[in-house]
Amino acid sequence: MSPFSMELGEDQLAVRDWLHGFAADVMRPAAAEWDEREETPWPIIQEAAKIGIYSLDFYAQQYFDPSGVGIPVAMEELFWGDAGLGLSIVGTTLAAVAVLANGTDEQIGTWAPQMFGTPDDVKVAAFCSSEPDAGSDVSALRTRAVYDQAKDEWVLNGTKTWATNGGIAAVHVVVATVDPALGARGQASFVVPPGTAGLSQGQKFKKHGIRASHTAEVVLDDVRVPGHCLLGGKEKLDERLARARERAAGTAAGRGSGGGAPGRNAAMATFEASRPAVGAQAVGIARAAYEVALDYARTRVQFGRPIIDNQGVAFTLADMRTRIDAARLLVWRASWMAANQQPFTAAEGSMSKLYAGETAKWVTSQAMQLLGGNGFTREYPVERMHRDSAIYTIFEGTSEIQRLVIARTISGLPIR
Repeated sequence: MSPFSMELGEDQLAVRDWLHGFAADVMRPAAAEWDEREETPWPIIQEAAKIGIYSLDFYAQQYFDPSGVGIPVAMEELFWGDAGLGLSIVGTTLAAVAVLANGTDEQIGTWAPQMFGTPDDVKVAAFCSSEPDAGSDVSALRTRAVYDQAKDEWVLNGTKTWATNGGIAAVHVVVATVDPALGARGQASFVVPPGTAGLSQGQKFKKHGIRASHTAEVVLDDVRVPGHCLLGGKEKLDERLARARERAAGTAAGRGSGGGAPGRNAAMATFEASRPAVGAQAVGIARAAYEVALDYARTRVQFGRPIIDNQGVAFTLADMRTRIDAARLLVWRASWMAANQQPFTAAEGSMSKLYAGETAKWVTSQAMQLLGGNGFTREYPVERMHRDSAIYTIFEGTSEIQRLVIARTISGLPIR
């Protein structure tokens, strides 16, 4: 087990500084333009690919860093640069995590490289879980996957929504219901390969923030994928479904928990692995807004002195920095625990995402307030940061859902 440390090693510092340079020199100068355009910033993604930031190898190196902080450090620096551009660069990793969390070694080796493409021909991937009538309630998913045994194919039908890179992705990972009677335990994840017939982009959303990141509906109309596109394989799925049915039968008969653990839900397995990384993104946004506010407070003169000389301003900045550092520590702890196979006995992953998301929203709001009228204009980046931060209390589990997960974990009760 790697010891928990708040000190970055020499290699980690080098990666952090390299990413910071890319964020400062490439992302920040382009951020306002792509926010206004509300288009996928392919040139920025390609620049990241050319120097090795947008690649499977880079994210694998950070993911398998035994300290656990490789991914959080990378996410914080990129999102310090800009959240919309950052999500365009890292959005593919959510689909990659879905394959890593649920797939076999062979599936990981087959599909993960295709998600990124090459520096000369970059691709993106999409993870498709939410639906128009099923967001936080993953048990309500209506997208169906039916097995055609004669052809060894799965047939997918349904509509997904809020999919980052949805419709423009080379590879889509889709969570679908296999056995509706089992609710969330009757779901599985499927890879939809490039060019598969029946998959199309629905509505593209015009968003309040993270505008450079493509978000859209994905429509699945009799989409047929080979049997090997079921992540984890059919044998493993059949075993999991059998345990879930036995458990359900035992509960219905009054026998308690029945025949054993039902296994993880496909969507939740992905979110469990990604929540600390999402928290790190929020930390990056908060840190960026705090730095703008601190610099402004030092140089803005009112009533003959810099406004930071006023306790009201200075104390707000002190609270901003304290919350940012606390959020980072929660993210690092959860990331270290995950990397070292330590169970989240108090939902530490949800804690990190909850606190970091709320911190980003609060810090960016305070930054706007400290800048006064300037903070409300697009001449300064804090209004964009504030818009971008709003999603971090919503996506990949709302703050309310994170609190529910934490409450259930610490109490052991099915709190509703």
